[in-house]
Amino acid sequence: MGRPDKLKVLNREVSWLYFNGRVLQEAADKRNPLIERLKFLGIFSNNRDEFFRVRVATVTRMLKVGNIPYDSSINPKKVLKDIDEIVQSQEKDFQQIYNNIVKELADQNIFIINEKKLSDDQGLFVRKYFQEKVRVYLFPIMISSLRDISSLRDRSIYLAVTLGFRDNPTKKDYALMEMPTKNLSRFLILPQVGEKKFIILLDDVIRYCLSEVFSVFGWNTFEAYTIKITKDAEIDVDSDVSKSFLESMTESLKQRKKGLPVRFVYDDSIPDELLRMIRKKLNLSKDDPVRGGGRYHNFKDFMNFPNIGSGKLEFESLPPLRHKDLPPNKSIISAIKRKDIMLHYPYQSFQYIIDLLREVSIDPHVHSIKATIYRAAKDSSVINALINAARNGKYVTVFMELQARFDEEANILWTERLQEEGVKVIHGIPGFKVHSKLILIRRKENNKNVFYAHIGTGNFNEDTARVYADDGLLTADEKITSDVINAFHQMELNYRAFKYKSLIVAPFFMRNFFVKMINYEINQAKTGKEAWVIIKLNNLVDETIINKLYKASQAGVKIKLIIRGICVLIPGIPGISSNIEAISIVDRFLEHSRVLSFCHGGDNQYYITSADWMIRNFDNRIEVACPVLDKDIQLELRRMLDIQLSDNMTARVIGPGEANQYKQNGEPPVRSQLLIYELLKQKLNNSQFQ
Repeated sequence: MGRPDKLKVLNREVSWLYFNGRVLQEAADKRNPLIERLKFLGIFSNNRDEFFRVRVATVTRMLKVGNIPYDSSINPKKVLKDIDEIVQSQEKDFQQIYNNIVKELADQNIFIINEKKLSDDQGLFVRKYFQEKVRVYLFPIMISSLRDISSLRDRSIYLAVTLGFRDNPTKKDYALMEMPTKNLSRFLILPQVGEKKFIILLDDVIRYCLSEVFSVFGWNTFEAYTIKITKDAEIDVDSDVSKSFLESMTESLKQRKKGLPVRFVYDDSIPDELLRMIRKKLNLSKDDPVRGGGRYHNFKDFMNFPNIGSGKLEFESLPPLRHKDLPPNKSIISAIKRKDIMLHYPYQSFQYIIDLLREVSIDPHVHSIKATIYRAAKDSSVINALINAARNGKYVTVFMELQARFDEEANILWTERLQEEGVKVIHGIPGFKVHSKLILIRRKENNKNVFYAHIGTGNFNEDTARVYADDGLLTADEKITSDVINAFHQMELNYRAFKYKSLIVAPFFMRNFFVKMINYEINQAKTGKEAWVIIKLNNLVDETIINKLYKASQAGVKIKLIIRGICVLIPGIPGISSNIEAISIVDRFLEHSRVLSFCHGGDNQYYITSADWMIRNFDNRIEVACPVLDKDIQLELRRMLDIQLSDNMTARVIGPGEANQYKQNGEPPVRSQLLIYELLKQKLNNSQFQ
């Protein structure tokens, strides 16, 4: 899709880096507890890895191919240069923030030490731990024997070790050892000494004990330096029609292990000779992204940094709340029959979804269950509940998305497990993804089929539901459930379009529907009537709809955006977007819900959706937007949106000025996620079920 003439937008990669910069700001923000700040460093690092594996890999492919498949106005060379400049700047900030946190931990008598600072007693403890727990996982590769880059795992960290002899300093050899962080914690807690508490990284445990690995060969001097390689994670699906989609995906996943490098980082104290040897073995040229850094890499592990201090070093716990319309130990189906119910995770418990599936799996009146699975938890209670339903004689159908990036292998394994238990599993087709979040339950009541549905903004994943802020609608509304039936038929019949009465479904109708909704507001504004739009999404990228939002702004429509991640629309440009305000909220929960509200001539319209406003969501995915019809739920959503729009503690302004400026602090201070929790808690306290 071409870009409209002179449309002012920000580059999407730069916008994403600004988002990750907001995560880094949370690590620097002293209003956050120390351990949480370390976790934000881990999130920042993990995000950046994925950015390089996917987005930088894509832009690099564009550069190498020499043409741009989607947008001829993109200059991949310039984009990579901009990325490099921002990444370098953020890396400097990262190191400074980490050093500051380490000092502040020391003020709390918590010390992160390396192998050179161990006391004799600590050394004995470390050596014992190494012998009992670590050594079994270490398998050195001599660099002289290293074949090529495929020998190294993506996203793993390695110690590049220089091996030598004290009596012959010129004689050296070199080895690589993968750090066994998949098997062991990155952090070892050492015995407390008085009031002082100590942690050493696994990297330094191994450094301290290198002699126990290599001295058998006569080496007696050792130096170790961390290296890490990030590979292109994009996969090309084989289009051979003689193979099933499952076979094609299984074979295509093997490509990822052989992906080309998109980044190579190393401890900048590494000797030049060793670095040259590694680069030569990995076939890294001067044009490949190679960067020196600090002593430690893979800070994603810091998301699991142990708290060995007081509880004040972490966020105060916010236990998931009960829902006011779902009394304990009562039928959830009966509650849905009475009225629509909206769940807000993680403020309210995702356990309701597990309980619903458990209830219907043994309900003798339930005949069938259908569900879409995009990303499941590691030990998914959702999938186990669906299996249990099949064991209880229900007809269970699962639409398993094999193209969910980085979850492909897990979803292949889940497919096999479900099929073994008699569940019908349907996969999509290459180039399209089932991203909608749907459950459909068919129940026989008075000799009539009655349907119950769930339509949500987030995955059926109890792990992420603890930290991702999402919404899920439970309804028995006949218009909505009949549309959900058609949505499932659409997936079963190779994406054939159906007519829908209530749902807005991509890839056939969604972009045009929301363009029409914005056009309605434009017409209202032109006649002097009230006109506004509130849009809460993860990402806003689609340029057709951005152009429409600019036209709405110019017509006088008041537009308020809450965009967590990428926003290439630029608010506040005089004459273009002066009626558009945009913020991004980054806090303890990941803002993942997608909520849309339109003035609509005073008859305010509300929608929740699985789709961001991006080309891929509108054109290449099965996505669903659902109207919210219950007036109480509408008011609840509006109150939550208003709270977020008034946030003056974690909200950053998106605009033409300097990136990631906090909204001006006001009185009283508003931290929206805490206020939303209190809002839902108060509604529960005021309910008849308290």
